[in-house]
This record gives sequence, C-alpha cells and structure tokens, in this order.
Amino acid sequence: MAAKSGMLVGLLIGLLMLGGLVSFNQQRRSESQKPGDRVVPPPCNAERALAYLEQLCAIGPRKSGSDGMRRQQEELTRFFSDRGLTVELQRFNGHDPESGTPVELANLIARWRPEREERILIAAHYDTRPYPDQDPRQPRGKFVGANDGASGVAVLMELAHHLDQLPGSFGVDLICFDGEELVYDGSRDPYFLGSTHFANAYVQQPPPYRYRNGILLDMVGDRSQEIFYERYSLQYARELTLSLWKTAERIGAQSFEPRARHYVRDDHLPLNQIARIPTCDVIDFDYPRPGSGPKHWHTTSDTPDKCSGESLATVGSVVFHWLTAQP
Repeated sequence: MAAKSGMLVGLLIGLLMLGGLVSFNQQRRSESQKPGDRVVPPPCNAERALAYLEQLCAIGPRKSGSDGMRRQQEELTRFFSDRGLTVELQRFNGHDPESGTPVELANLIARWRPEREERILIAAHYDTRPYPDQDPRQPRGKFVGANDGASGVAVLMELAHHLDQLPGSFGVDLICFDGEELVYDGSRDPYFLGSTHFANAYVQQPPPYRYRNGILLDMVGDRSQEIFYERYSLQYARELTLSLWKTAERIGAQSFEPRARHYVRDDHLPLNQIARIPTCDVIDFDYPRPGSGPKHWHTTSDTPDKCSGESLATVGSVVFHWLTAQP
C-alpha cells in the first residue's frame, strides 16, 4: 500500500512537471509566433490572393480618373464576369481638387445571385492616393498602394472563387469604391466620394433590393497583421462587428484582436450614416505594427513585399465563414 502510494505521488509530481513544461513551451511558442506564421483557416488561398494583389500593383498608380484606374476597371470587370458575377459600373462625375479639372469616377459592383432581394455587401476602395504624401523623402513619388488600395480588392477577388459554396437566401455584392482618397490636402479635400455617391443613390433612388449589412475591407494585407475592433463600427454596427470577431475566434484566426483601438474615418461612415446599412470596417491601421517606428502608410514603401498572402487569406476566410452562418 505504501509503495503504491509513493508511486502515485511520484506519478502525480511527474505529470505536474510535464504539464508545467508543456505550458511553458506553449507560452514560448505564443510569444515567439509572428502574425505571418499563423495557420490560415480555410477556404481562401493565400498564394492566389497575394498574386492578385501583385497584379493590381503591377498596373501602377490607380488614382481616380487615371489610365491606371481605367485599366484596373477593365481587368476587374473581366475577372468578375468570368467567374459568373454580374458587373456594373456606377458612374458619376467629380473634379480633381488640385487642378479643378473634371474627373470621371465609377464604383464597380459585382453581383452574385443578382435576383435576390436580400443582399449583403462586401466592399473595398480600389483607388490609390495621388501621391505618397506621408513619405519623408518622396512625398510626390510613385504610390502603388499595395496595402492601402490593393489588399481589400485582392480579398474580394479571392472571395469570388467561393461564393457558390454559400448557403442562405441572400445575394452578395462585391463593391470597389472609387474616390476614397482623391486627396492632396487632407484638411481641404473631401474623402469617400464613391461610397458617399453610392449611399445617396441607395436612399434617393431605392433599388428593388435591400442590404442587410455590409463589411468594408481596408489595409488588410499587412505581414504583421493585428486587426482590432474599429470604434465607429462598434458604434454603428455593434452586433455585426462582434459576430465577425466571434467567427474569427471560432475558426482560429488569431490576428483578429477582440479589443477596440482606433476611430477610423473610412468608407463605412457614409454607408452607416447616410444609407443606414450597418457596416463594419475591418482594418489593420497600424502598418506595419503598433509603435514600430517608420510607417508604410501613404509612403513609397507601401509595396507588395510588405504584404502577406496569409493575411489576405485569413481575412477572406473570416468573411466567408461569417457569410456561411447567415440565414
């Protein structure tokens, strides 16, 4: 009896030591793990999503009304049409705030199940800032907007491969907003031209369908991905925002941090404030990471090598799994 008790005590001590070692090693792995190393939940394809981002950036700058923007519109129209979506260009007029010259703008809308009267919108902006105005060395240099412009569109392109797997009675609109930042002087020039036009048209000329809610994707390609709750999203679309992060937790998308960090003025504001479409902004505004020194935002260094296919695929997979849970 005593010998067996001693053996049991020894066994318990060994198990406790082993448990402590496992816990310590798990903590070490957690602390050393980088966001880019995290396993991407299915179904989105990281390599393909990054290739889409690179293709968009290869066009060059895609300022509203530019040749680059027109080429992008042609390529995206062909891409979404080839995948069975119905594509519409919602055209409207604006002007260049620097020169005053007229600018033709267009929101690109790719509809899946266009006959459905209940719809969900997934959006991104596809224009790039005219210049990298935050660049300390080249504020009038070349800006290709890999993360700030191409990343959200690349996720929409990747999602187009998976829409036919969705259940439910709703349709989906993948929307590329123009004129998000046709801005030279942030204190003078208006932002969100495309989403504002879209929201006003939705209210003033009501379509035969209604949007249940919307998700905006912006700056989602950062290699060091950390996506916090955006505070306006909690204010205007709290239930949607919380459910999206719950989906991320359920599928193991660790880069979605369930903590509020920034108020970000973005294309979701006209959708919430004018169109009354509850819309959440999924954005990693710390680029590359909080408190990391020089930033890539609005600089010549916002290039594809600063982005990650794993980050793009993670966001796409979270959105896809959230969609599969909708009735």
